[in-house]
Amino acid sequence: MKLFFKGDRCYTDKCAFERRSYAPGQHGQGRSKPTAYALQLREKQRAKRMYGLMERQFHGYFKKAERLKGITGENLILLLERRLDNVVYRLGFADSRNDARQVIMHRHLRVDGKDVNIPSYIVKPGQVIEIKEKSKGKARVNEALETVERRGIPQWLELDKASHKGVVKALPKREDVTMPIQEQFIVELYSR
Repeated sequence: MKLFFKGDRCYTDKCAFERRSYAPGQHGQGRSKPTAYALQLREKQRAKRMYGLMERQFHGYFKKAERLKGITGENLILLLERRLDNVVYRLGFADSRNDARQVIMHRHLRVDGKDVNIPSYIVKPGQVIEIKEKSKGKARVNEALETVERRGIPQWLELDKASHKGVVKALPKREDVTMPIQEQFIVELYSR
């Protein structure tokens, strides 16, 4: 079960889960079949770790997704996709979500011309996310922009590499989210 922690390495054949898809240790291959609860919990933990959230934050997003109209699981995933740290990662300004969080916290970017240093900021359609002028020469940002073609940019975002700007064209749809998350298990877990 890939967690995509290692950035680009998870997209290559060197990914640890591609090489060895069983648990470590002497008894790793002799595990029994997981229960329904174990599958639900693992899916929640996986989604939580992919987006780099703590339990209370994740539960808060779930409660917010429940209040929205539509399917709760899809609403949850779409709320998580709209977080600023995820959008910065998707635009290619950072190599991972943790890296994106650091770029945001160190005030290297602006949203609609205003400094934003909150990774959990929820972006809206039409907002412009740009790297500050003094940060455009940073090697870390430029290296990340070079590798963005391998990951691909979602359709709901637009990137201008030359000026280090990204635009949120529309709200994301479930089809746009390529992460292998089964949100129904998360809804079932919280519905117990």
